[in-house]
Amino acid sequence: MKPSSRKLPIVLTIGGHDPGGGAGIQADIEAVGANGCHCSTAITCLTLQDSCDVQAVMPLPAEQVIAQAETVLKDCQVSVIKIGLLGDVVIAHAIAGLLREHENIPVVLDPVLAAGGGTPLATESLLSTIRQQLLPLCTLITPNSPEARRLAPHEETLEQCAHTLLKTGAEHVLITGTHEQSDRVTNRLYDKTGLLNQADWQRLPGEYHGSGCTLAAAIAANMASGKDLIEAVNSAQQYTWKTLLNGFRSGRCQSLPDRLQRQSNQPET
Repeated sequence: MKPSSRKLPIVLTIGGHDPGGGAGIQADIEAVGANGCHCSTAITCLTLQDSCDVQAVMPLPAEQVIAQAETVLKDCQVSVIKIGLLGDVVIAHAIAGLLREHENIPVVLDPVLAAGGGTPLATESLLSTIRQQLLPLCTLITPNSPEARRLAPHEETLEQCAHTLLKTGAEHVLITGTHEQSDRVTNRLYDKTGLLNQADWQRLPGEYHGSGCTLAAAIAANMASGKDLIEAVNSAQQYTWKTLLNGFRSGRCQSLPDRLQRQSNQPET
């Protein structure tokens, strides 16, 4: 039998490991795979977290993070790089250097600044590094509204936050409305010309762990498949909505997105 010549678009995701599988690298693998691509990974940190909150973050040495990523980049034709939880300032600086060496590859950054349970995951020093070193290298950043406000703390409105973030050099900003106090969730995509696209959905009851990772990874996969940015965002948003609509409980607190659209024989309780 001849070896297969079949190829899939490859997304390299760089982020933390969630042992509960709700967010982080496992979320990336599932979302990228469900959207028709292969997910290669580089882990920035191990975490102690569950469906309720993050108890601890244990960053890996920066050189180990970069070695993982470089191993993939030397062997594979990576179409998009997606970045999640950074871990610390040293890792953030190292990743910025990596991106500058591979500036032809589009970058999607999900700036994970706090856990779903509220625990902060980014110091002011790390925030400064993100603004100065990483945002100028990004094709798209996908902050939720609290993250947008932390990255642009002097602005009054989310639209002003978006414009400030775009001034750093980021090409596009997608601000998600999952954390707003409203009946509907509204996501807004901006570039330097202003509002590019807006989409909204009815807010689902309850809370979810890993929705931001799911959305950013799905966008990266759609970009890797050749879709333009607006189409990639729209398709990923529809996919993410379905994963939340079919979410499930794995633990005591937040529900998880069903990124693989699994069928269960267990009765609902």
